[in-house]
Amino acid sequence: MDEFQPETARNTLKILQRLSLGVNYNIEQTCCGQPAYEDGYRDACKEVGEKLIKEFQEDRYVVCPGPGCVNTVCNHYPTLFHNSALHNEYKSVQKHFIELSDFLVNVMHARELGARFDAKAVLVCSAENCCGTHGRDDQRSLLDKVRGFQLLELPGDDFCCGMGGGVDRKNEALSVRMANELIQAAESVGADTLVSADPLCLMHLQGVITKQGKNLRTVHLADVLASGWE
Repeated sequence: MDEFQPETARNTLKILQRLSLGVNYNIEQTCCGQPAYEDGYRDACKEVGEKLIKEFQEDRYVVCPGPGCVNTVCNHYPTLFHNSALHNEYKSVQKHFIELSDFLVNVMHARELGARFDAKAVLVCSAENCCGTHGRDDQRSLLDKVRGFQLLELPGDDFCCGMGGGVDRKNEALSVRMANELIQAAESVGADTLVSADPLCLMHLQGVITKQGKNLRTVHLADVLASGWE
């Protein structure tokens, strides 16, 4: 995010501060190891995972605007660190690591943030498996309170951008085809915006949109929620 979507990172901070929360950012943090894990390099994932675990040992929430990272830490780290020398430390991080929309809705009980964002949008790649069983519902409840925002329904629930699981690295043609199918479905319902809580999905979709010359924009959930404050 620091390199490719710094504005989303700043907007995440703005949202948390709007809720009167004290926020610390550990400038030493790097990667959770998701790409390495998905590509089968478990030792490499464990190496960077050890670093992450040691960097987040304070007893406080670790709020992440990337569901893939949350999925890696909460669902994949157990296979790497259970009954290891870092067992207790990883359990502490796993307990506190949480996706942004999950934190806003289920911890802070926040719905209305005072945002305004004019768009006809579809919600894509809600990452139910990463954010818990209510990922899409949580995100919808936040978007429903945004003024000027019209949330449209895709014609079906089986669309994927084609990035997940490292498909974009393993099978580019399939990954692009899946993205195009999602983009065409969004166009078919009159959407001008694709919204997601997952920055990696948005990067992939934006790349395909730019390549195809489509008149669509991709926006992270945090960017929507931090817009138009009075």
